[in-house]
Amino acid sequence: MSDVPIDTTRPVLVTGATGYVAGWIIRRLLEEGVTVHATVRDPSDTAKVGHLVEMGASLPGEIKLFKADLLQPGSFDEAMKDCAIVMHTASPYKLNVDDPQRDLVDPALKGTRNVLEAVSRTETVTRVVLTSSCAAIYGDTADCDDAPGGILTEDVWNTTSSVDHIPYSYSKTVAERAAWDMAEAQDRWRLVAMNPAGIYGPSVGGPIPTSESFNLVRQIAGGEFKSGAPHLETGKVDVRDVAEAHLRGAFLPDAEGRHILAEKAGTILEMGAAISAAYPDAPVPRRTMPKWLIWLIGPMVNKALTRKTVTRTIGHHWRADNSKARNQLGLTFSNTDKALVEMYEQMRDAGLFAK
Repeated sequence: MSDVPIDTTRPVLVTGATGYVAGWIIRRLLEEGVTVHATVRDPSDTAKVGHLVEMGASLPGEIKLFKADLLQPGSFDEAMKDCAIVMHTASPYKLNVDDPQRDLVDPALKGTRNVLEAVSRTETVTRVVLTSSCAAIYGDTADCDDAPGGILTEDVWNTTSSVDHIPYSYSKTVAERAAWDMAEAQDRWRLVAMNPAGIYGPSVGGPIPTSESFNLVRQIAGGEFKSGAPHLETGKVDVRDVAEAHLRGAFLPDAEGRHILAEKAGTILEMGAAISAAYPDAPVPRRTMPKWLIWLIGPMVNKALTRKTVTRTIGHHWRADNSKARNQLGLTFSNTDKALVEMYEQMRDAGLFAK
């Protein structure tokens, strides 16, 4: 249980309830006895919502499912009725898409605007917790070099991504900027943003999520990097810490602004080593692939791996300051190597790796 006083007198709305992060947020709210209004695309799709219903039946809180569409104005009004807190987690997390504007930017930006317009119509809402990303703080890893002191902080914004260059990061950036514009234009509700780095750890149940985090672990532990892995360095955070941060951002009286959520940085080789230490038979990468070779063949293997991306991402160091989340939210970050192993175990048990 949390050491934060949780108000259970009004419901909490969680958008994108079948998502990876949302599942853990909902679990924590239900553990605290909160009534959760959860929006999904299709409440009758038991394959996708069954685990949420089961959590509601087995934990102290109550869950109510609502149908909502990010691109449909007014879609969240019914679900938001009587809620004091809105946690907006719904946003696509994909790297390879056919149409970045349609598949990433529109759902992230228009969805955020639609949700916050509903907030402005719902007088009971006093706080919104937005699931943003470190992608809204930096685009390429080389951006860390340009940050003050070479370290990312909450004052830094991603200015290098676009619809044509790392469009996922661009989608998170424009969505969070729009949220702050809307929040600052009024004074009834407060916005708190969470900016997690790469999120790892098991899911709460149901189908294995389509999150890119699971795709990366599948590549690392499934043999795709056996000939060598790129020297890609990113921040890492346990999904359960991300969920706890959302609760603290929602209920701590003084929580405000943006919060970088990251335990530490790590490379693909280091992530593979963490998995291999527990499961020596996992075909994880053992060596680094030369940057020049990735630059040469990358675009032919993965359309998201453009030569500009390779130049500005591979071989650069990732550095960020997580002190605001520790000090303001009182968050203690968990060991992400352990989270990686638990994530791998869940995927392995689901038959995604050979035993």
